[in-house]
Amino acid sequence: MADRKCLALIAHDQKKDDLAAFAKAHEATLSGWKIVATGTTGGRVLDACPGLDVTRLKSGPLGGDQQIGALIATGDVDCLIFFVDPLTAMPHDVDVKALMRLAIVYDIPMALNRATAEQLIDFRRN
Repeated sequence: MADRKCLALIAHDQKKDDLAAFAKAHEATLSGWKIVATGTTGGRVLDACPGLDVTRLKSGPLGGDQQIGALIATGDVDCLIFFVDPLTAMPHDVDVKALMRLAIVYDIPMALNRATAEQLIDFRRN
Protein backbone atom coordinates (compact mmCIF):
# COMPACT_ATOMS: atom_id res chain seq x y z
CA MET A 1 0.00 0.00 0.00
CA ALA A 2 3.03 2.27 0.06
CA ASP A 3 2.90 3.64 -3.52
CA ARG A 4 -0.60 5.10 -3.53
CA LYS A 5 -2.58 6.67 -0.73
CA CYS A 6 -5.02 4.30 0.94
CA LEU A 7 -8.66 5.16 1.54
CA ALA A 8 -10.86 3.12 3.88
CA LEU A 9 -14.57 2.90 3.02
CA ILE A 10 -17.23 1.74 5.46
CA ALA A 11 -21.01 2.17 5.50
CA HIS A 12 -23.73 1.04 7.85
CA ASP A 13 -26.43 -1.12 6.23
CA GLN A 14 -28.85 1.73 5.52
CA LYS A 15 -26.02 3.81 3.98
CA LYS A 16 -24.35 1.22 1.70
CA ASP A 17 -26.28 2.30 -1.40
CA ASP A 18 -25.37 5.93 -0.67
CA LEU A 19 -21.69 5.05 -0.44
CA ALA A 20 -21.82 3.01 -3.66
CA ALA A 21 -23.45 6.00 -5.41
CA PHE A 22 -20.78 8.30 -3.95
CA ALA A 23 -18.05 5.98 -5.27
CA LYS A 24 -19.68 5.91 -8.72
CA ALA A 25 -19.90 9.71 -8.79
CA HIS A 26 -16.20 9.98 -7.87
CA GLU A 27 -14.91 6.89 -9.67
CA ALA A 28 -12.25 8.79 -11.62
CA THR A 29 -10.81 10.34 -8.46
CA LEU A 30 -11.04 7.12 -6.45
CA SER A 31 -9.18 5.23 -9.17
CA GLY A 32 -6.03 6.95 -7.92
CA TRP A 33 -6.43 5.43 -4.45
CA LYS A 34 -5.82 2.00 -2.99
CA ILE A 35 -9.12 1.23 -1.25
CA VAL A 36 -9.82 -1.04 1.69
CA ALA A 37 -13.40 -1.64 2.72
CA THR A 38 -15.43 -3.79 5.05
CA GLY A 39 -16.88 -6.85 3.32
CA THR A 40 -20.38 -5.95 2.16
CA THR A 41 -19.53 -2.30 1.61
CA GLY A 42 -16.58 -3.29 -0.55
CA GLY A 43 -18.82 -5.60 -2.56
CA ARG A 44 -21.33 -2.82 -3.21
CA VAL A 45 -18.55 -0.44 -4.27
CA LEU A 46 -17.10 -3.06 -6.62
CA ASP A 47 -20.54 -3.72 -8.11
CA ALA A 48 -20.89 0.00 -8.84
CA CYS A 49 -17.25 0.54 -9.90
CA PRO A 50 -15.63 -2.73 -11.00
CA GLY A 51 -12.45 -0.96 -12.11
CA LEU A 52 -11.51 0.32 -8.65
CA ASP A 53 -8.74 -1.32 -6.64
CA VAL A 54 -10.76 -2.48 -3.61
CA THR A 55 -9.55 -4.94 -1.00
CA ARG A 56 -12.50 -6.38 0.89
CA LEU A 57 -11.93 -7.17 4.55
CA LYS A 58 -14.32 -8.89 6.94
CA SER A 59 -17.81 -7.54 7.56
CA GLY A 60 -17.79 -4.75 10.16
CA PRO A 61 -19.49 -6.73 12.96
CA LEU A 62 -17.24 -9.73 12.25
CA GLY A 63 -14.01 -7.80 12.71
CA GLY A 64 -13.76 -5.61 9.61
CA ASP A 65 -13.96 -2.39 11.63
CA GLN A 66 -11.11 -3.67 13.78
CA GLN A 67 -9.08 -4.66 10.72
CA ILE A 68 -9.37 -1.14 9.36
CA GLY A 69 -8.51 0.23 12.81
CA ALA A 70 -5.34 -1.87 12.78
CA LEU A 71 -4.43 -0.48 9.34
CA ILE A 72 -4.93 3.04 10.68
CA ALA A 73 -2.70 2.28 13.69
CA THR A 74 0.09 0.93 11.45
CA GLY A 75 -0.07 3.98 9.18
CA ASP A 76 -1.45 2.07 6.19
CA VAL A 77 -4.70 4.05 5.89
CA ASP A 78 -4.48 7.72 4.99
CA CYS A 79 -8.15 8.67 4.97
CA LEU A 80 -11.47 7.23 6.22
CA ILE A 81 -14.92 7.66 4.72
CA PHE A 82 -17.55 6.07 6.96
CA PHE A 83 -21.20 6.66 6.09
CA VAL A 84 -22.81 6.30 9.51
CA ASP A 85 -26.50 5.67 10.10
CA PRO A 86 -27.22 7.58 13.32
CA LEU A 87 -30.83 6.38 13.47
CA THR A 88 -30.18 2.64 13.68
CA ALA A 89 -28.80 0.86 16.74
CA MET A 90 -25.58 -1.04 16.02
CA PRO A 91 -24.76 -4.19 17.97
CA HIS A 92 -21.06 -3.56 17.31
CA ASP A 93 -21.21 0.08 18.40
CA VAL A 94 -18.13 -0.43 20.58
CA ASP A 95 -16.07 -1.39 17.51
CA VAL A 96 -17.36 1.64 15.61
CA LYS A 97 -16.37 3.97 18.45
CA ALA A 98 -12.93 2.33 18.67
CA LEU A 99 -12.41 2.83 14.94
CA MET A 100 -13.37 6.48 15.13
CA ARG A 101 -11.12 6.95 18.15
CA LEU A 102 -8.16 5.55 16.19
CA ALA A 103 -8.83 7.89 13.27
CA ILE A 104 -8.78 10.80 15.72
CA VAL A 105 -5.70 9.59 17.63
CA TYR A 106 -3.70 9.04 14.43
CA ASP A 107 -5.04 12.30 12.98
CA ILE A 108 -6.27 10.99 9.65
CA PRO A 109 -9.03 12.79 7.76
CA MET A 110 -12.42 11.19 8.46
CA ALA A 111 -15.78 11.87 6.82
CA LEU A 112 -18.93 10.49 8.44
CA ASN A 113 -21.48 11.65 5.87
CA ARG A 114 -21.69 12.43 2.16
CA ALA A 115 -21.38 16.21 2.53
CA THR A 116 -18.08 15.88 4.38
CA ALA A 117 -16.87 13.13 2.05
CA GLU A 118 -17.51 15.42 -0.94
CA GLN A 119 -15.38 18.12 0.68
CA LEU A 120 -12.66 15.65 1.60
CA ILE A 121 -12.46 14.21 -1.93
CA ASP A 122 -12.38 17.70 -3.47
CA PHE A 123 -9.66 18.78 -1.02
CA ARG A 124 -7.55 15.65 -1.62
CA ARG A 125 -7.87 16.03 -5.38
CA ASN A 126 -6.41 19.56 -5.33
